[in-house]
Amino acid sequence: MFYDAHNHLQDTRLDPWRAEIMADLEKSDLAEAVVNGTQESDWQAVADLAQKYPWVRPSFGLHPWHVQGRSSQWYERLDDFLKQYPTAAIGEIGLDRWIENSDMEAQRDCFRKQLALAVERDRPVTIHCLRAWGMLVEELRSHPLPRRGFLLHSYGGPVEMIPEFVKMGAYFSLSPYFGHARKAAQLATFKAVPIDRILAETDAPDMRPPDDLNPHPLGRQDTPLNHPANLSVSYALLGEIKVKSNKEITRQIEQNYRHFFVRNL
Repeated sequence: MFYDAHNHLQDTRLDPWRAEIMADLEKSDLAEAVVNGTQESDWQAVADLAQKYPWVRPSFGLHPWHVQGRSSQWYERLDDFLKQYPTAAIGEIGLDRWIENSDMEAQRDCFRKQLALAVERDRPVTIHCLRAWGMLVEELRSHPLPRRGFLLHSYGGPVEMIPEFVKMGAYFSLSPYFGHARKAAQLATFKAVPIDRILAETDAPDMRPPDDLNPHPLGRQDTPLNHPANLSVSYALLGEIKVKSNKEITRQIEQNYRHFFVRNL
């Protein structure tokens, strides 16, 4: 059985193909998928999916791309969703210097509040980071961290940072996008990730695999999308980089996923 540690199944870009997508997922070997909200306006859509599909684990968070559009009640609304869904994770949260006109002080403030909420409520937390790795390490060093650790999704940071992140409790997930030839160096960094800290994700509808590795093409020719059933590509890439059989990597990822997202501490 497969476990998707990070996707955005609620994304409206998937709507034209949603019936087909859900049918494909129901027929697949998907055991559970973490569906991440990114802003106040999509949290209810995530909740609706969790109510309809038992294999959806909801996750609610304020993504750094949407920090500037937050309402004055965003934190209270987030806390309400977490109270309604006791098994929900927190995410996607993070820090991002890649976006234009980024307000890093606002990002830091929202990141700290959500990280503290993960600590207080003992929830898994998923972190996004682009061009802000030094800042992220600084934040993680300076504040309490969840006992169960945290997930650095679609990890794109330096290999040299992996040991410190591991000591802090990090898990690292890989998306099908790492199958592109231009991502070979980043894929190779997963050799340095301990086997008990790896997870697989799709980040669908983004981060699609290269065409020659894509078993589920989706979208229009000018706007191709990543099908959430492409999780098998992530498993295959991790199996290759870790030199593990399909059975071994599948069993290991299940153990890691359950230890991070499911366990009771």
